[in-house]
Amino acid sequence: MLTTTRMFTPTSQIPPLERASMMHVLVVDDDAAIRAAVSDIARNQGFAVSSVEDSHAARAALKAHMADIVLLDLKLPGGGGLPLVEEIRTLYPETVVVVMTAYATVSSAVEAMRTGASEYLTKPFTLDELSDVLERASERRHFDTESRRLREKLRTSDGFGTLIGRSPEMERVYRILSKVAHTTHPVLILGESGTGKEIVARTIHYNGPNATHPFIPVDCGSLVPTLIESELFGYVKGAFTGANRSKEGLLATAEGGTVFLDEIGELPLDLQAKLLRALQEKEIRPIGSNQRIPIHVRILAATNRDLVSMVEQGKFRKDLFFRLNVVNVKVPSLRERRTDISLLAAHFLERRRRETGVSYTLSDDVLRVLGSYDWPGNVRELENTIERACALSSGPILHLGDMPTQLQEYRMQWQGSAETEPEEAVKIDVSIRTIAEMEKQAILNTLRQLNGDKLTAARLLGIGKTTLYRKLKEYGISDDPEV
Repeated sequence: MLTTTRMFTPTSQIPPLERASMMHVLVVDDDAAIRAAVSDIARNQGFAVSSVEDSHAARAALKAHMADIVLLDLKLPGGGGLPLVEEIRTLYPETVVVVMTAYATVSSAVEAMRTGASEYLTKPFTLDELSDVLERASERRHFDTESRRLREKLRTSDGFGTLIGRSPEMERVYRILSKVAHTTHPVLILGESGTGKEIVARTIHYNGPNATHPFIPVDCGSLVPTLIESELFGYVKGAFTGANRSKEGLLATAEGGTVFLDEIGELPLDLQAKLLRALQEKEIRPIGSNQRIPIHVRILAATNRDLVSMVEQGKFRKDLFFRLNVVNVKVPSLRERRTDISLLAAHFLERRRRETGVSYTLSDDVLRVLGSYDWPGNVRELENTIERACALSSGPILHLGDMPTQLQEYRMQWQGSAETEPEEAVKIDVSIRTIAEMEKQAILNTLRQLNGDKLTAARLLGIGKTTLYRKLKEYGISDDPEV
């Protein structure tokens, strides 16, 4: 039964759950008084509520209308509530089950949790205890629903948020993001330069509970230490030479939102200590001020450095590392997810089309080189390569000659190292030479038919005049029209 603690609190003073109105609670108890009291409290908190007295009625109710939360007494007539917990777990895995039990049967409640219940309430319980359990259960149900929605979104698209990729490596990243996005825990994002760590941070923020609040990035590697401190914590007028007015720190500006600390490994040790204190105490003290300001922000941090080694070397504080590393996400390098390269290239080409109105495609030889190159600059390097090729190309088809020098040199090294190449690579190289020869013959045949009219030939071939002249120069062709 419910104890009398706060039993006569006016219902208008019970704070409603933010998401309660969207959720349905099923109360299962053979004690009519308990059913009525629990239903009343849940209803006062904004839940839609129904109640039944035994397992048989509960099964029928769940079949007719799936519940988000089930409050279930373990001592039910006709076999008890434990088998019902197992059935709910199997048939309705997204339903959150809270079991209610007397002192004498706490062991049964523990067993119920092993079979799928989320929490248990020991009778007699107070209104506060029941309210807290309902709040936690609704948060868990909401979290599970949003995680499932994001998982479904990534299954039916080319990526997650603004992240692009379908490789197994990226799907592992998506699974982590779908869980951490709906929490407020710190997340440490690891990966090489150019892998998209800031995009991961933005994806977490804009798919989470703080999405309507500010997202503020701070590049710890590009600011001198004094500027980082004043940027993060702010300062008061007169705090130092040039401080003609007070400035609010970013940790305060981002109230309710997210601060993304990029290149956190570059933060000096003394600032690491101040940051740790701010995160632990949830307050900051602006430079030159004696007043402390409370902060409520989520911290996301990223680095391309090995923080574990830095901790061992005394270059990064161990306590700050553990504070930031509640959850970590490793963003794979582009060479670790080569199957995503063509998808990313198509994405960048489509974005270019939207910006310029011009559609570009990649030739077969370019696609093969893009897929085999190691991309030390990762996605950022690929994006810049595509943009450069579009800017330099004279036609809608991007050829190897439109690519940066390092890719052209790589292609030549690849072609010239057959003795060290695997058999499959040699076969691909033969295919590339054949395509190049076909391209050459197409150009020469067109010019012959047009008596050397290069402008008309370029137009018919779908390439630019500059590209045609460059190709002829590569072939060693003179300006003689009888080519």
